[in-house]
Amino acid sequence: MNYAIIAAGEGSRLASEGFDTPKPIVKLNGIPLIKRLISIFEQNGVSSITVIINDMGNEVKEYLRQAEINVPFNLIIKSTPSSMHSFYELMPYLENDKFCLTTVDTIFDENEFSCYIRSFLEDKAIDGLMAVTSFIDDEKPLYVDCNEDNMIRNFEDMNSGNIKYISGGIYCLYPTVFKTLRQAIYEGKSRMRNFQRQLIQDGYKLKAFPFSQIIDVDHIEDIKKAELFLKNKK
Repeated sequence: MNYAIIAAGEGSRLASEGFDTPKPIVKLNGIPLIKRLISIFEQNGVSSITVIINDMGNEVKEYLRQAEINVPFNLIIKSTPSSMHSFYELMPYLENDKFCLTTVDTIFDENEFSCYIRSFLEDKAIDGLMAVTSFIDDEKPLYVDCNEDNMIRNFEDMNSGNIKYISGGIYCLYPTVFKTLRQAIYEGKSRMRNFQRQLIQDGYKLKAFPFSQIIDVDHIEDIKKAELFLKNKK
């Protein structure tokens, strides 16, 4: 199974608060965000890891070139206009097998993640398993509308009813979804949420996998929240 990390953002919100460390190498309890993800992937049946960073990420590039990574590793250096475009650049490295994709600032419980990966590998009736959480601490959450079996009906910008989950920014998918991704790029669409909506419209069977809590590190205060969350999970 392949893994990929989108780390091409500028970290503008952290920078605006005076935090000048590039987001991928922001440390939580002494461990850089990107190293934590790589270490978790190495424990969950990884075939390869591919990372995309922007072309201003010299510090991140040097960190990754010196890091001890024990599996086949690919680094893409390219600035993109959205996370969906970053995903498109990752596509050539993910076309040969099922894969897990996440953004670099996504913080979750490692044991829940392992259960998530096992569930995806065992469920042959779905096209994708999307991480969701009922813990809402996001400025612009993407609400995930599910039926009683956690099959996803739609992705919503607003909670139009009794939607209890939001997207956690972790996606397990099969390469068949790249047909939709190519079409979305061709049509000039952007943002991962629009790609996910298109998957539903195209008839893909997507299921939600609930995590107790997922934290995005967008602000300095999120670093403290994430560190406390991880300490409490030990």
